[in-house]
Amino acid sequence: MGFYDLSVEQANGEQLSMKDFEGKVVMVVNTATGCGFTPHYKDIEAIYEAHHDQGFEVIDVPCNQFAGQTPGTDDEIHEFCQLNYNTQFPQMKKADVNGETAIELFKYLKSQKGFEGFGKGPKALAMSAMLKTIDKDYKNNPEIKWNFTKFIIDRQGNVVARFEPTTDMKEVAKCVASLM
Repeated sequence: MGFYDLSVEQANGEQLSMKDFEGKVVMVVNTATGCGFTPHYKDIEAIYEAHHDQGFEVIDVPCNQFAGQTPGTDDEIHEFCQLNYNTQFPQMKKADVNGETAIELFKYLKSQKGFEGFGKGPKALAMSAMLKTIDKDYKNNPEIKWNFTKFIIDRQGNVVARFEPTTDMKEVAKCVASLM
């Protein structure tokens, strides 16, 4: 099974096939509306606007698994993103990204790119300290650690990068630009 064999449920209940993204560069990201990383929406939208005409797409999957930071309905989440960040990319139905109820798309992405650390800096240290209290073995499993984990898929459907929420968004933008 590959990326193009998967689908994800949209907010309207219809399935969105990853086959629709063949030949495009794609970012898949789990998001939240009440998180310290929520301003990433602004950066993601800027990357989307800069590269959409060149074949770049974003698949936004709201998720409430991390400290309940996405409490609203799909409509409320969409409205929040539109009003606060003017997002233009597609937003999926709120879904789980970890555990038995994780959607297949995220199971696949995690199997292709595991966790490689939070990097350096104060946010990275804070995330590591917090996760150690939740899961002492967090470094050794591929699970999504927090909101705004981003996966980049190239034009051939290969998962080429995983960026944790602590990664500078300039690095994410650079990766996307290199695939255009």
